Amino acid sequence: MIARPYDRVMLFMGVLSVREFPASLKKELEDLFGPIVLQTEPFPFDFTTYYVPEMGEGIKRFFIAFENLISPDALPDVKTVTNEIEERYSEDGGRKINLDPGLITEGNIILATTKNRSHRIAIGKSLYAEVTLIYHSHGFESFPWTYADYRSEEVQKTLLLFRKQYLSLRKLTR
Repeated sequence: MIARPYDRVMLFMGVLSVREFPASLKKELEDLFGPIVLQTEPFPFDFTTYYVPEMGEGIKRFFIAFENLISPDALPDVKTVTNEIEERYSEDGGRKINLDPGLITEGNIILATTKNRSHRIAIGKSLYAEVTLIYHSHGFESFPWTYADYRSEEVQKTLLLFRKQYLSLRKLTR
């Protein structure tokens, strides 16, 4: 059997921050990954207190999506770069920006992570990936491990909008 090239997918990031989206960071991400085609307004990240000891109070969440479609096997490289960027924006030993890259495909949302769990698979560079949501019956379905914010109606609406943009971009690049 002959291996076929991967379908190109949309790179997106969930961003956690206690600050506005620095123009320098936006420029750096666009230089690396192409134009940001969609960006949501920040909203309070009150789904967990996990990040508060490191980042402080008042954490906001927003999402960005990139216009340039990528091969899914680029995800480990993207996560490695975003980890390095987080380090550069850290202060007093704690991150002030958290960049969580993921992929939008026709059928699912995949997130990259540094943490191994029973439902994650190794993707290289000491990183893992998980299917966080699947697309079914005109919406997303979650799993027991799906992060609380990704189960929320607000985030799922955003990801449906991103998916719609992805499908449009995919048609243009075929």
